Amino acid sequence: MSKIKLSFPDGNINEFESGITGLEIAKGIGERLAQAAIAIKIDDKTLDLTSPIKKSGKFQILTFKDDEGKEIFRHSASHVLAIAAKKVFPDIKLTIGPSVEDGFYYDMDTEKPFTPEDLEKIEAEIKNIISEDIPFERLDVTPKEAKELHKDNKYKLEMIDELGDENITVYKNGEFYDLCRGPHLPSTGRVKAVKLMKIAGAYWRGDAKNKQLQRIYGVAFPNKKELKNYLKLIEEAEKRNHRKIGRELDLFSIHEEGPGMPFFHPKGMVIWNELIDYWRKMHKKGGYTEQKTPLILNKMLWEKSGHWDNYRENMYTTSIDGQDYAIKPMNCPGGMILYKQGVHSYKELPIRAGEIGLVHRHEMSGVLNGLFRVRCFHQDDAHIFMTPEQIKDEILGVLKLAEEMYAVFELDFHLELSTKPDKAIGSDEQWEMATSGLQAALDSTGKKYVINEGDGAFYGPKIDIHIKDALGRTWQCGTIQLDMSLPERFDLTYEGADGKKHRPVMIHRVIYGSMERFLGILIEHYAGRFPLWLSPIQVRVIGINDSHEDYVNEINQKFLDSDIRSETDLRAETVNYKIRDAQVQQSNYILVVGDKEKANGTVNVRTREGEILGEMQVEDLIKKIQEEISKRK
Repeated sequence: MSKIKLSFPDGNINEFESGITGLEIAKGIGERLAQAAIAIKIDDKTLDLTSPIKKSGKFQILTFKDDEGKEIFRHSASHVLAIAAKKVFPDIKLTIGPSVEDGFYYDMDTEKPFTPEDLEKIEAEIKNIISEDIPFERLDVTPKEAKELHKDNKYKLEMIDELGDENITVYKNGEFYDLCRGPHLPSTGRVKAVKLMKIAGAYWRGDAKNKQLQRIYGVAFPNKKELKNYLKLIEEAEKRNHRKIGRELDLFSIHEEGPGMPFFHPKGMVIWNELIDYWRKMHKKGGYTEQKTPLILNKMLWEKSGHWDNYRENMYTTSIDGQDYAIKPMNCPGGMILYKQGVHSYKELPIRAGEIGLVHRHEMSGVLNGLFRVRCFHQDDAHIFMTPEQIKDEILGVLKLAEEMYAVFELDFHLELSTKPDKAIGSDEQWEMATSGLQAALDSTGKKYVINEGDGAFYGPKIDIHIKDALGRTWQCGTIQLDMSLPERFDLTYEGADGKKHRPVMIHRVIYGSMERFLGILIEHYAGRFPLWLSPIQVRVIGINDSHEDYVNEINQKFLDSDIRSETDLRAETVNYKIRDAQVQQSNYILVVGDKEKANGTVNVRTREGEILGEMQVEDLIKKIQEEISKRK
């Protein structure tokens, strides 16, 4: 029998008999790996674990730790859901069931909507199917054979017709067949732990003209412990939901008069302004200037920038004096106009120009989500104009600034480098220079990063900064993008040391990203329990009864005069009720005053966590709070 050579990720090259399967290789390495294995990759082709390997190449065993492994695992779970649903409700018509982030779904045509009780029945059947450990068998069939297998399902027949005359891949589980290109797990028993999460409506093909189907969402994991941990995370995330906390703490609201356009309340504006003040302080320290560009600009500008041709469907437009204008979806073109206001020398570069600009982008109503997905938002933009030799240092400067700023919020992060896509502008030489500059900067930080081949913007490579919140969820906020398009389109130049005109290299970069989204992330990260420097209510002063009103107001004024956010509670409620309310409203320090405190010129101090600090002189407490605010801890 012939031999094949497989190159493993660790660099080892091993020889095997042609026709060996990935599962057999995994078992040869160890039973633990064999149980964790999901699929294999030979070079860039992903295959079932049970597929025979007949050629040499780069070899990888995919597990649930790999993104592609997760996708295959979840897609296999969607088939298990389909098998179970068909057993419980034989008359349903199955359509499609892909994996999605964190889980999977399957769309089904039913006579009546599913109920929570229906989900319980399907979930019980899923457990049976997992315990039966039914193999996933891959079959290549002709279109005619595929139609015979799905002759009673108009949705599957429609998909078969679209696939043309080529043979079609079908996966078989016992008596169940489904169209699918695969790959899949070896058997249903590998799914282990499934939980159906919710029911939703969905139109066939996403077209409202078609029939509405029933969509069942679920999650799946290799073991029950991971499922349990995930459900705990979901429960905790719901407690931290920024829309819920936003209402409870009176921070922001969104109204039908402006879908996707947040209204910020006074307490929300306190946090907003603190975030901007901190941004300004850190950027001034980093050598940035700040500018402001108009909200509405002429169509000619957007044609020049390329947005009118490539981004028109996401832009809001209007007509002024018979000419077309657009509300800006990005700050960049205005920044180009400001750069061209003067003649620049290489001695001026780099120019770091920041703008907290309000932008508007049209989003479909179905995807709007609190502060996370909106139609108008503020970007903490900055455009850096530089010479090619300055790329590395400027990238390092942005990364250092991002690291300092995220650290204040106790947010860790990881980095991803995205390289040239198939459709790109600029020469190979320009891309090589830009990508090398980004990579050299990343390498010099000593931090690990992931390379996303071909995932850069059409105008240049980029570094994406993904922060991690208190629940371990990641959010892409910061980005550093090298742009080789706009400097060319706007004919930006600087005078070099040789006296000739040169094209500057430009960086787009954000750290918060969308201010609104970043605030939503912080609300959930802190669960509304903001650190003192960000907190809308830093101090609440509570009087025991009406006779202490004057003293309460006197103390409150001392805090306000010391630039500490303070408010009073003089309601005719019990002290315990008022203390509890102050804790619910996340007042960092709760001060109770009665006859003793009034006589001594003191306050009795406790924290929102319930820690009792006891009686303190007002001046001492003011000093303590001011020091805590200044440290931003």
